[in-house]
Amino acid sequence: MKQEMISYIEKHKDDLKSLNRFLYDNPEKSYDEFNSYNYICNLLEKHNFEIKKNFLDLKTSFYASKGSGNPNICFLCEYDAIENEGHITGHNLLTTTSVAAALALSSIIEKIGGSVTLIGCPGEYLGGTKSVMVKQGVFNDIDVVLVAHPDVVTSESGSSSAIIPLSIKFLGHSGLSFLNKETYTSLDGILLTFNILNSLLKGFPKDVEVNSILSNGGFTPLLLPIESEAKFYIRSKEMDIARIVESKLREIAIYVSKLIRVQNTISLYEPENEELITNRTLNRLFSHNLKETGIINIDGPRDIHSGLSLGIVSKTIPCIQPFFSIIEDNNIKYGTKNFANATISNHAIEESLKVALALAFTGHDIIAKENLLSEVKNEFYKK
Repeated sequence: MKQEMISYIEKHKDDLKSLNRFLYDNPEKSYDEFNSYNYICNLLEKHNFEIKKNFLDLKTSFYASKGSGNPNICFLCEYDAIENEGHITGHNLLTTTSVAAALALSSIIEKIGGSVTLIGCPGEYLGGTKSVMVKQGVFNDIDVVLVAHPDVVTSESGSSSAIIPLSIKFLGHSGLSFLNKETYTSLDGILLTFNILNSLLKGFPKDVEVNSILSNGGFTPLLLPIESEAKFYIRSKEMDIARIVESKLREIAIYVSKLIRVQNTISLYEPENEELITNRTLNRLFSHNLKETGIINIDGPRDIHSGLSLGIVSKTIPCIQPFFSIIEDNNIKYGTKNFANATISNHAIEESLKVALALAFTGHDIIAKENLLSEVKNEFYKK
């Protein structure tokens, strides 16, 4: 079966290279990925996937499937780029890898049973849509989620930060500043919030980090700012700890409002990121299959400081997100224009297809060997 998947990917390598190049040449900002979305859907239709377009009424999201019943193996696509920067984190190649894995597994799915699913997840840089999908029960009939991310190192899936993106706004009065010297302003509310927070930080758990920015505080010193806003990134290894810090920030804002008599509003300005819980059994299976495809040097589980929208999915079903190196020049850094350029190199596409096969092999193993899926799920439910 695995040889059939290898042959299928080799036969359609040009389609996959064209997909990768098209996404690279046509970078689109979050939730505006119409060209990317159409290209991917047309390619999947060519390979006889059933596709639900505009999935969940999200204009650039799709749900593609092939086969029937369970086990249901799911791969994910992310295809937005950073405006004016392009695919500096390699979403073009991430999507190509996931599409290739889905195509490979779909080529034998009728023979081995089960299903293969590929979900298009737009807007990743603005928090993504996975939290919406979880709340809508999209993953209820899926057994595992497998996704691999391009990087400058190859490593097993580890953990990520839990992040709460909190906005605090204060509403004050309008008027000329030099005529209202005794009036507390909305900006006073923000500055007092910053000062109280800085005093409390020393009492927070050591792994908590709070990044903040004044996102709105007026546009001229001659006028009192009617509205001032601060945005916070509360970052921790565990969401439960981040929630404690969030509650403290909310308490500060309420206290400041009462103290200087300015109104406040508190809200999330992006979806939260839960910490990623990696399934170690899936990690082991994938690493074995990755070595089978020829990628031998694999670092251990990698914990990343940033948030991952996959985190909330990992608390619903077993997940992994390993990383794979696409570079030949060690001077290339992740998240740069040079990294984006590296994603379309021959070396990068060859590594991507090896990883795609390893993902597909892992899906095959889980479908073909019932005990493996039981082991994966037993670990998940224990956690």
